[in-house]
Amino acid sequence: MKNILLLLLSFCMITASFGQKKLIAVTHSSLTGLQLPAGSKQDSRMFSTAAAKMLLEIEGKKAKVSLSATEVLALPASAGKGFNTDSLLKNLADLGWTGSPVPGDKKYAWLQKENRHLLLYFSGDAKETDLYFAKASSAPQPNSTRSATAGAIQTSTTTKPPMLQTGPVTNSGFTFNTTNFNDGWNSSPKEDWVEVTKGNFKVLLHYPNKRMDGFSSDLMTGLKNAWDVLVAPKYSSASNMEFKPLFSFESIEYAEADMIDKATGKEVHVVLFKKLFNRGTGRYIEFISLDKNAFEKEFGRYTTEALAENWNKMANMITYNKFAVAPADLNGKWTSNFTGMTQYVNAYTGANAGANTHASNENFEFGPGNTYKWDLGVASGFVGNIKFQSAKSNGGFSLPNNWQVAFSDIEGKPRTYNVQFVCIKGARVLWIGDTGFGKKE
Repeated sequence: MKNILLLLLSFCMITASFGQKKLIAVTHSSLTGLQLPAGSKQDSRMFSTAAAKMLLEIEGKKAKVSLSATEVLALPASAGKGFNTDSLLKNLADLGWTGSPVPGDKKYAWLQKENRHLLLYFSGDAKETDLYFAKASSAPQPNSTRSATAGAIQTSTTTKPPMLQTGPVTNSGFTFNTTNFNDGWNSSPKEDWVEVTKGNFKVLLHYPNKRMDGFSSDLMTGLKNAWDVLVAPKYSSASNMEFKPLFSFESIEYAEADMIDKATGKEVHVVLFKKLFNRGTGRYIEFISLDKNAFEKEFGRYTTEALAENWNKMANMITYNKFAVAPADLNGKWTSNFTGMTQYVNAYTGANAGANTHASNENFEFGPGNTYKWDLGVASGFVGNIKFQSAKSNGGFSLPNNWQVAFSDIEGKPRTYNVQFVCIKGARVLWIGDTGFGKKE
């Protein structure tokens, strides 16, 4: 055994000595033309390029594109402090590249310049800074998705609930169709958006739309497409129009213009906004105000800093898509499904190191007399060693108020969760705790 260890050690020393010759000092990336920090090197060692290629190909498969010509760059450790994804995208934009981070992982971004497409990977810390590029056969396919962590049902503390305007069940089949929030904003669901109003302001929270929500490596093209689909049909003319997207791992889409509202014939200032959060979420929000000054006084001025705090007020308007729940609204079966997978790769050899998977199915079935049945099934673990678990219960439920639901028995004890509806086109999603349940059966 000792001889084997000595032989392996000798082999590694020889390999390392040979491999050092393949670290070449460089000043620019050959694929992008990007200027690199002093002390950067191109790493063409076999193990390094194999590992980088494997890492990038996992992302490429998700986007349904093939990759080639992997460029592996090793930057000095000190570069990680001031050389990050944001500065990379800004520097690449100066060279004519448009870029968009991959939803859910700020280390990756897709780049485009004319008919050329690249995949970028950047990881920097105090010990090492890695920068990889690879040629892509085409632009990433729309609607490519990444795994996310499932939200577990849990009890959480809420702020003072909004006041409600209560009325008879409307044609939508739900009891509450208006929410009057304590800060003066009022929400009501419409066919294609939730309309939020306060004074002379109107904000449209657009529902998910496949024509706009698919991933695009070109933010400007996606923004203009969204404007043409969501905004332009409602107005007769436009002036002072600007499209100003910002590239970041939480990219901003921002466009504005002075418009004539077809419905009223009045001039208004319109802003279309979307923030792509680091988990890939974000919806288009349309702000309608009397003029630009009124808009900026309420929501703040446009800034070139994608992570500036003054974007938060605009982004947080999406939380006004929130409607209360009455007992009659719950009748029927509500289901939540989740699947996710994490693929592991050996950083030294590039070999597949296994995949960890998780899948769950949870159901609530509400019946007459405020009764319910609940069940949860979970399968998780490494492929080849997946474990299955399940739980179920039944009993009675009540609503202490229109924002909470109390169950007599969930996993052996009474539980109370927050509850609300979120509107989508043609339906509502029921949220219990932190878990969303789709349209009821």
